[in-house]
Amino acid sequence: MRTRANWLIVAVSAAVIVSALPATAQIDRVRDPNWTTPRLPDGQPDLQGQWGNKTITPIERPESETRAYLSDEDMAALNQRRADSEAANDARPAQRTEAGRNVGGYGSYWLDSGDTVLSTGQTSMVVDPPTGRAPVKQWALDAKAWRLANEGDTYENMSVWDRCISRGVPGSMLPAGYNNVYRIFQTPDHIAIFHEMIHDARVIPLSDGPFIDNRIDQWMGNSRAHWEGDVLVIESEGFHNRGWIASSFAGGRLKGIPTSTALHVVERYERVSESTLMWEVTITDPNVYDAPWTMSMPLTAETDYQIFEYACHEGNYAVPNALSGSRYLEKNPTDEQ
Repeated sequence: MRTRANWLIVAVSAAVIVSALPATAQIDRVRDPNWTTPRLPDGQPDLQGQWGNKTITPIERPESETRAYLSDEDMAALNQRRADSEAANDARPAQRTEAGRNVGGYGSYWLDSGDTVLSTGQTSMVVDPPTGRAPVKQWALDAKAWRLANEGDTYENMSVWDRCISRGVPGSMLPAGYNNVYRIFQTPDHIAIFHEMIHDARVIPLSDGPFIDNRIDQWMGNSRAHWEGDVLVIESEGFHNRGWIASSFAGGRLKGIPTSTALHVVERYERVSESTLMWEVTITDPNVYDAPWTMSMPLTAETDYQIFEYACHEGNYAVPNALSGSRYLEKNPTDEQ
């Protein structure tokens, strides 16, 4: 790991101290104390398989929510409320097809975003700072708001997901409306993570060798992995400044927040039961955030799930169509509803 500035070391250490107790309580809720981590022939913990992260738990904690964790009763109530809402929406086909309404994904059967809160009961994926909200600098919030308000001006204002390029790191690990499965492969000297969404594939060396020159920047950065006991740690840097930290609607306030070349990402993967793989990520980008911050969530085994090819629409005609629609509305503003 490269040497960081003293202020960064202090900030990361403080973040670990603050988040240690909540993270322990969170993992204990899903950890199986009678389960033994399986090993590959070379002795590595076996993380291989298909893992999913669909959920209704938000990335950031709503300002109205004061709890870090839900009770079992509250989890059950929220899950039931979601099921009732989806059933009611699916039972209104006539209203879904009225003129002027958005008919895309109008029923739950068109999407696969999940219908339960995370099994840990956490009220947000952000676990540090304790507020459950990322410490975003104001300029980044302003830049995001401007870009989204002017999305129809140019394709460069659209998300790289809409443009079928990549969701980046850690954005590619965040839940979306569908395609929320990841497949992990292991060899003695590499880890490969195949992302169902946009079919990104990360091939990461298990090595303490140097990163490539940071002047060679990439959408998903440059990564190196190592083991800390049974925990897989993946460190990534070498990003450019053309990505977003989150590109899905599920990103909430974080959708559209830019990344910078100073982005540094540390992911941790720990298998805690037959069906649960904990994922944690600490994000450091002093150009965009006031301090490092951490997200965590359980990934659930999807042994029977079938991954099909993720093929973005041929030629991505949606982008020129959307831009031509914006040009039409500029000439005919009274037609906008």
